[in-house]
Amino acid sequence: MLPGKVQPIIIIKKKGGGHGGHNGGAWKVAYADFVTAMMALFIVLWLMGSSEKVKKAVAGYFNDPKGTSNLLGTTMAGNGVAVTTERDNTLQKLKEKLEEQIKQKKGLEKLSKQIEITVTPEGLRVELLEGMNGTFYESGSAKLSGSGQDLLALLGKELKALPNRLLIEGYTDAMPYSDDNSYSNWELSADRANAARRLLQQDGVRSDQVSQVRGYADQMLRVKANPFDPSNRRVSILVKNEGGVEAKIPDIKGTEEQKVIAPAVPAKPSAAERPSAEVKHP
Repeated sequence: MLPGKVQPIIIIKKKGGGHGGHNGGAWKVAYADFVTAMMALFIVLWLMGSSEKVKKAVAGYFNDPKGTSNLLGTTMAGNGVAVTTERDNTLQKLKEKLEEQIKQKKGLEKLSKQIEITVTPEGLRVELLEGMNGTFYESGSAKLSGSGQDLLALLGKELKALPNRLLIEGYTDAMPYSDDNSYSNWELSADRANAARRLLQQDGVRSDQVSQVRGYADQMLRVKANPFDPSNRRVSILVKNEGGVEAKIPDIKGTEEQKVIAPAVPAKPSAAERPSAEVKHP
């Protein structure tokens, strides 16, 4: 270096290396694929060692997800498939027993077409369908007829031995009860449901066994195409699935908004208190 000459400063820049580029997360994708593959392997191994009921339930889910999804539930007690099947079998046996007793009961065998007993996801539903001039209740009244008393007595003797809770519902057709609003289809539907409750409890059903009594008037028609069809006038008794889904909506056709009347309703007015207008329907 010559005297008096300034030496230049040299700066060396190095580009950083390593694995911090855009491909630095590739290992995460590979790891996720590995975990997914292991999970699939465990599921296959579990299915291979499961019972035939579980295999059928899983296979049925892919064929009909809505229809079989309830079979896949589990409880703290263990396999939900076995629990559900056992409960359904109990309700099915009760259904068959009730149908057989109705056929053997004098005076009720002819009304078997007006007594519908079905097993639903909510439980066992027994529906008493009214005829043109009244069947289980006196015409235009909440007073039970002889047939209604016989049927409810039969039901009470069977239901009192069950741990299941009961839901009782009353319905009417769309014919106005009278021209006066002092007593309407709302009162009639609730009064009929309450009359059924009283008789069931008289025949042994526990006071705490009935969880709800509802009156729907004509808001939940059974035959929507014919609002005045006699079968729209009915009383329904639901034997709830023990530990199952609470019944919120009756298992019937229709999407109308439900209106529930309070369980405690005034009794039907006496003849002196009733409006003078002629009763429109039974």
